[in-house]
Amino acid sequence: MTQISRIAVVDDELDMRQSISQWLTLSGFETEAFSSAREALAAIKSGYPGIVMTDLRMPEMDGMTLLRHLLGVDSALPVIVITGHGDVPMAVEAMRIGAYDFLEKPFDPERLSDLARKACQARGLALTNRSLRDELASGEALLRRLIGTSPAMVRLREEILDTAQSEGHVLIYGETGTGKTLVAQALHAVGPTPSGPFVRHVLGTDGGQVQCDRLFGVAGPEGALPPDSPWHQARGGTLVLEDIEAVSEETQTRLLALLKSTPADSVPRIVSVCNLTEGDGSCDDLLRPDLFHRLSAMRIDLPPLRNRGDDVLSLFTALMEDFAEDYGCPAPTVTAREAAELLQAPWPGNVRQMMNVAERAVLQARRGGGTITSLLISDSDTTTPTITPEGKPLKHYVEAFEKMLIDTTMRRHRGSIAKVMEELSLPRRTLNEKMAKYGLSRSDYL
Repeated sequence: MTQISRIAVVDDELDMRQSISQWLTLSGFETEAFSSAREALAAIKSGYPGIVMTDLRMPEMDGMTLLRHLLGVDSALPVIVITGHGDVPMAVEAMRIGAYDFLEKPFDPERLSDLARKACQARGLALTNRSLRDELASGEALLRRLIGTSPAMVRLREEILDTAQSEGHVLIYGETGTGKTLVAQALHAVGPTPSGPFVRHVLGTDGGQVQCDRLFGVAGPEGALPPDSPWHQARGGTLVLEDIEAVSEETQTRLLALLKSTPADSVPRIVSVCNLTEGDGSCDDLLRPDLFHRLSAMRIDLPPLRNRGDDVLSLFTALMEDFAEDYGCPAPTVTAREAAELLQAPWPGNVRQMMNVAERAVLQARRGGGTITSLLISDSDTTTPTITPEGKPLKHYVEAFEKMLIDTTMRRHRGSIAKVMEELSLPRRTLNEKMAKYGLSRSDYL
């Protein structure tokens, strides 16, 4: 969830403005003060990463008018109104309009902090959900997050686009950390109902009837399912069932009955996520056959990171750049030796493990020490980097390192050919030839 700590304090009285801001700052919040409603309106836009506290009685534009304007700009913005003695009816009206809550002067400072904390948590959740909806609305953006030019990743993106357009339920197989949930999101975003609900439900370790009731709810006297159940909420969209290998017999029976008896337009598209790996069996063995064949009308297998070739370097550098931007520092440079070790590492935790190593590499570089090699050692249970036994020709590592350098430089300069030519000391024709050789396109960096 997005962490929110900013509070806009709006009050025409300087002493009150300063005292509220000072207390909130001591309580760990970041404040910005405004002496008038118009001043606050000019600064607070849709998506404002914080909440608002405003006095109700102010000259020119009062707090009630400000509240209406702010909710018109962003209906999910928590606004706490501060009232004087005898203004409670006005505060109640503010609550009816959409205020988050109100405080009556003189108020308890601890109550102020507690209310601010709850409002910030609500704002963080709202912004996180909004971000997810925006991301889901852009299937193209999701597909771009599936980085890589290896045959396995090219094939995966094509499968997502093809599978998304069908109406059949989908079964996704993949090792832990390969991005199964991201693929489920992409299937929804580029599918026929991208504006419909996207509901994730983890079957988890609850078995038997408990698991069944969590997914479907307890049916009413007429057999209707409760509207707050994941199954009901996902109607007209996508229902992602995480950990399908943990599905209980009771859940299977109920799910199959609903699939058979419910009208097709009332059944959400089911995307089942299976975490079983080779040697652990398959969902074919665990699900009753009639249900398995319904849920696996379409199937997508995600490639493990160790089978994605040179994608390892491009993905690792992209992740480091993302973390470097988050932490406000330069991304560390990958040496040729580190590149070879990254390519040879088995990555049992796949992309999730790589994200951890990339973040630690950025933090380590920001402190001014350490190497990526040391992180690979600490990430294993051995005293030396764990590498795959099969060797590769030197030419392979040289070309992979060269591709990574061009890719990283293109990202850093946002596709500026002139700046890349200058930094890498390459003539235009040579750069074009190498980009074509490695499947790199300038349009991907703009």
